[in-house]
Amino acid sequence: MFVCGVSAPAYAHAQDAEQPILVTAPGAGVDSDDALGLSRGDLARSGRPDLIGALTRQLPGVTLQDAVGNPWQPALVYRGQTASGAQGQAQGLAAYLDGARFNLPFGDTVALDLVPDAALRSVELVDSSPVYGLNALGGALVLETATGRSDPGLTGSVSLGAYGAHDASVAAGGAVGRWSAFAAVQFRGESGWRDYSSSRLASGYADLGYDGAAAGLHAKLILASTGLSGNGAAPEELLAVRRAAVFTHPDRTENRFARLSLHPWADLSPTTRLQAAFYAQWQKSRMLNGDAADIEPCEAEPGLLCLETEQEGEEQAEVLTDRLGRPITALAGEPTYAVMNRGELSSRAYGLLAQITDRRPLLGGVNILTLGTSLDYGRSAFAAETALGTLDGTRGVQEAGPVIVQANGAITPASVVTRNFYAGFFAAETLPLGPRLRLEAGLRYNYAAIQLDDKIGTALNGRHHFSRLNPGLELDWDAASGLSLRAGYAETNRAPTPAELSCADPEAPCSLANFFVADPPLRQVVARTWELGAAGKGNAGGWRLEWLASFYRADSRDEIRRVASGVRGRAYFQNLGDARRQGIELSLTATRGGLRVGATYAFTDATNRSLVRIASPGNPAAEEDGAITVHPGDRLAGVPRHSANLNLDYAGKVGTSRRFTVGGTVAARSGQVLLGDESNRAPLVPGYVLIDLRAGVELVREVMLFCEVRNLLDRRHATFGTFGEIGSVPLTEAPGASSPRFLGPGAPRRWTIGIRRGF
Repeated sequence: MFVCGVSAPAYAHAQDAEQPILVTAPGAGVDSDDALGLSRGDLARSGRPDLIGALTRQLPGVTLQDAVGNPWQPALVYRGQTASGAQGQAQGLAAYLDGARFNLPFGDTVALDLVPDAALRSVELVDSSPVYGLNALGGALVLETATGRSDPGLTGSVSLGAYGAHDASVAAGGAVGRWSAFAAVQFRGESGWRDYSSSRLASGYADLGYDGAAAGLHAKLILASTGLSGNGAAPEELLAVRRAAVFTHPDRTENRFARLSLHPWADLSPTTRLQAAFYAQWQKSRMLNGDAADIEPCEAEPGLLCLETEQEGEEQAEVLTDRLGRPITALAGEPTYAVMNRGELSSRAYGLLAQITDRRPLLGGVNILTLGTSLDYGRSAFAAETALGTLDGTRGVQEAGPVIVQANGAITPASVVTRNFYAGFFAAETLPLGPRLRLEAGLRYNYAAIQLDDKIGTALNGRHHFSRLNPGLELDWDAASGLSLRAGYAETNRAPTPAELSCADPEAPCSLANFFVADPPLRQVVARTWELGAAGKGNAGGWRLEWLASFYRADSRDEIRRVASGVRGRAYFQNLGDARRQGIELSLTATRGGLRVGATYAFTDATNRSLVRIASPGNPAAEEDGAITVHPGDRLAGVPRHSANLNLDYAGKVGTSRRFTVGGTVAARSGQVLLGDESNRAPLVPGYVLIDLRAGVELVREVMLFCEVRNLLDRRHATFGTFGEIGSVPLTEAPGASSPRFLGPGAPRRWTIGIRRGF
């Protein structure tokens, strides 16, 4: 449906200089009633600012897919589409940070670990709309940061928790006259509940703004340095014996990030406003990934090493070679061979969003017309290589040989420079058809140009262009006091990313650690979404009620999916037919005195709509050629059909002055299909129910002691599943293990205790 999700303060009256006037996303911001939103208080409900926890516990239909195995880099799944910081996952949600695009240029990834949660003022998850441009197949995630005028005062928290978890943040802001300033810093990390899984995050944010009577300007700066370990899925039988075990390690990503943005606005007339957001950002990442490999001494020449692959169901062995094409000799003894993947990414991006909005009375309502454009340019330099390694007693990979270069491209270094230019031109019109009825229309033209330049050879060279005109319509009817109804239709698209275009050849697959070695063309994905909904608010029996109900159906064409290859740890991307994502979302919030009850439920039916064959060599149900046949109606992988949350919170006083809070969350998710089992032959990843508890008490005025326990009953669960191969990797904890099922385990019971200033 068509939604223009800009927060209400973005369109305060021109003469009201007491509010910051900033664009937070494309559009006119007049229909955020049916958006799923989180306030600054919602983000810190557990006592400390926590964006990912708030999204998954308080919004209907949002679940985590922990494929990477790091708590700060999960894939957020909403309406069957994902937003993830990991390369290689299809990015079906657009992301905006203070009005400018936040899908990073190399893979359209959404790296929430780079933004300090303490800096956020609000978060909205809005439905699919053409106005939000590329990637908005399932909707858009809109992040708005705080300013000194919107959030004056001082807040801060310090907490410690199980498994070495620590979080310290401070945020302060204020305004003097028409000037305002806000700053926040946050330091987070943990040693990790799984082996070799430590992480650290440091980030900062600053805003300096001037809000005049008819014009203003804000400058914002975000800096981040993170080191994330995520050892991913592990064999099901290994996890059954020891939950903290990992299959292989290390798997580490180091990030450095900076983003500077300017946000001017000016009133061109009493009814017309110009707003803009300009940004420049820089990112440097280093990836280190140790992985198992099908490398053994050659049968014909035991003194040499061979790489074993599977092509169309037949096993083949090819001599392993180095950069100069020389055979690689076997090491002394009988080591278990592995590979060490190294990658570096250097990226910079520039862009702007500019729009003019005119608001004037018409037919008992307000007519709102917005015209705008967005321009985004990114340049990324990526280099990667794979070296021969061996596994030690902890299944850690030690580099033990030269860089591997196979003539057929099965394993080869990569060095590529990508340039992508995205342009969008949009119009949004809210036309009142009377005092209770509104027609919202959106139209956007998207253009994407992607250039790849191979710095080693010519295999990666390519020029790609994609364009589309997307329409959207919605009718909003205020049927009665406290009741609104809506019906809408929207078309959206996403272009293949530079990462996907660089890894689309089954003859030259890429590793899951971001290698890219081929360049056949891919088609853009197009989604058509219908939606019906209702929202209401009122009072009943002393309770104040707010509720939201939505039904949607989204049909997408030319889905881009990651497909496993016959080389262990390698995959490629393909257009694989059509899909349908449809479902129901329900949410209810009831408050009475200090008691607040929030309940959400979502049914998500995500299915394939085409007859296709997909390579899945690790799937025990695969046919002789290593492929599976996917039929219309088969469920998509990684999407729970049912998800529900129940939040209970009570705020009261101890005696006459000291305040306290107590609350809890019950989160339930149903089972999901394993990645690689798109034919739905294997048992599902089991569903789960988790219980969290939280409490806080005011020690002195505005200073609260808080504590939280997550997964109170210590339930063993998994948020992700796929197929893998144990092969010759020694599992001392689970000797004889042979199941190809690999699971991404969810965290066990863990506690946090801390102090927070400010309620």
